[in-house]
Amino acid sequence: MTLHADAFASLAAWQPSDPRQDELRVEFLDLLRHRSDALDRSCAPAHLTASALVLEAGTERVLLVLHRKIGRWIQPGGHAEVTDATLAGAALREATEESGITGLTMEPWILHLDRHPAPCRPGVVEEHFDVRYAVVAPAAAEPIVSGESLDVRWFDRDALPDGIEPTILAMIGAADRRRSAQRP
Repeated sequence: MTLHADAFASLAAWQPSDPRQDELRVEFLDLLRHRSDALDRSCAPAHLTASALVLEAGTERVLLVLHRKIGRWIQPGGHAEVTDATLAGAALREATEESGITGLTMEPWILHLDRHPAPCRPGVVEEHFDVRYAVVAPAAAEPIVSGESLDVRWFDRDALPDGIEPTILAMIGAADRRRSAQRP
């Protein structure tokens, strides 16, 4: 299965509980239907990306990166690479690269979708259709700043930084609801 086919199948199978998330799912599927290059950075004016909400095992902490280009605290993520077999795998790779943490484990479901402006190329208005997953880091894992970030650190959920990307709160809520639904 190609990365494009995996992304389409994953989004087609996902059943969001929120109507706005379902609208976005349909938009993402439409892009994939009409563009064979929908996962390529060169696909304009929009392309799919993958990111991960990194949660620390056994705690209420969330890992965020201070993104070098946009100057805001966000979740790790980015563009798919030719070596990525799945969209979830792309999110896991990006989380590992941007956090410097080994031993991350992927939750086996799409967490959240977001469509937002992206600074891919100077002077070009583009959008990321971001497919977001939940990833769990080992307890007490120490992050390492990558070249893409100005900083990377753990934040308690009740002490998130000012100016945080608002959809991070939506992702945390989605992760909490999903995990609660799976508990016996």
